[in-house]
Amino acid sequence: MPLFSISVGLMSEGRIILGVVHEVNLNECFYAWEGGGAFLNGKRIYVNDNTSLKASLIATGFRYKQLDKTDAYFDIINEFVKSTNGVRRLGSTAVDLAYVACGRLDGCLEYNLNSWDIAAGVLLVKEAGGAVTDFTGGNDFLSGKEVLACGKAFEEISTAVKVRWISFN
Repeated sequence: MPLFSISVGLMSEGRIILGVVHEVNLNECFYAWEGGGAFLNGKRIYVNDNTSLKASLIATGFRYKQLDKTDAYFDIINEFVKSTNGVRRLGSTAVDLAYVACGRLDGCLEYNLNSWDIAAGVLLVKEAGGAVTDFTGGNDFLSGKEVLACGKAFEEISTAVKVRWISFN
């Protein structure tokens, strides 16, 4: 599967201030800096305008550790299979986040990640007008617990995740 990326995030005093995700095979360079917007190959990007869960396209990944959370996670994925326009697994969380930032995806979620897996993509989504939280709606996404990033459909997508995740934990 020729989908992978180089992802670099720069943090200062606990804040992500610069992020670059280079999707190598398509030669797409996504980048953002704090307060400066998000860009793809020099062109400003934004999350898409979709606000509906039903019309949303969601990306995810599956972990090979923390298998005790698999049932809870698959309950969320099962809900998205039934109530969205589709669920995809691309294989690179950094690319998933970049695709949310440029409007190709409406949301992405995954758990058991490292900060270096998501820092650049998190900044891209935020600077493109999207929202990023952990699965319970908090700000603990860089710790590796969980990350949920969405465009304008954030309310419906995050509610679907939060209700199912909390009920299992």
